[in-house]
Amino acid sequence: MKIAIAGATGRMGKMLIEAILNSPDAQLVGALEHSSSAQIGEDAGAFLGKKTGITITADIAAALSHAEFLIDFTRPEGTMAHLVVAQKTGSKMIIGTTGLSAQQLEELKLASKKLAIVFAPNMSVGVNVTFKLLEVAAKMLSEGYDIEVIEAHHRHKVDAPSGTALRMGEVIAGALGEKLDDVAVYAREGHTGERKQGSIGFATIRGGDIVGDHTVLFAGEGERIEISHKSSSRQSYAQGSLRAARFMKTQQTGLFDMQDVLGLRN
Repeated sequence: MKIAIAGATGRMGKMLIEAILNSPDAQLVGALEHSSSAQIGEDAGAFLGKKTGITITADIAAALSHAEFLIDFTRPEGTMAHLVVAQKTGSKMIIGTTGLSAQQLEELKLASKKLAIVFAPNMSVGVNVTFKLLEVAAKMLSEGYDIEVIEAHHRHKVDAPSGTALRMGEVIAGALGEKLDDVAVYAREGHTGERKQGSIGFATIRGGDIVGDHTVLFAGEGERIEISHKSSSRQSYAQGSLRAARFMKTQQTGLFDMQDVLGLRN
């Protein structure tokens, strides 16, 4: 698999590059960064003390010229710029970027008619199994339980709630026959009154170097059920991304997520 990485000098980008270099079925063919990066022109494997022959560049077309796949965990504006070029080069996209607007999501759907795309707020296999567990739990605990989603991330994360927390809320709401926009409560302050029955609350924590912790609390009378996933390393996201690329080898068009990749859709 010939793979290019967007955000090559970031924490996730470095983890992806290392995973590709250690995978016998993957080859690094491109490394993208924004034009102001001090690492432009350096070898993409320099941080590992390895020479890959791939130079970090801000030229999207150049980075994608030989890429079958582009893995992108950057910012929404960067992802959308990469998407435009990927449609020209035919590079399939694995997107883990969070914080995309409704309009940007529509652009992804439109592009997927020409290009195969895996878009998931979290590429971890464990997280996506957790989504399935939440779907089952929500159906079984649909009456008499209040639902809260609590997430924690490092101090550098710029969006809240996290894309994973929002996806958890969407999965739960869907299992209850609701739309998340109609039942979500994202903030509480002051005299809020009693909790509204059927609502899904969100709490956000930002601090330190927390990779990503997510807990869904089902609170009933006399008992609490908690379903949690805690990430100690971004390695799980990198391995999930490579698994998505393997899935995409047989896909030419369409918009998929990790539930498709892992066969958890049904």
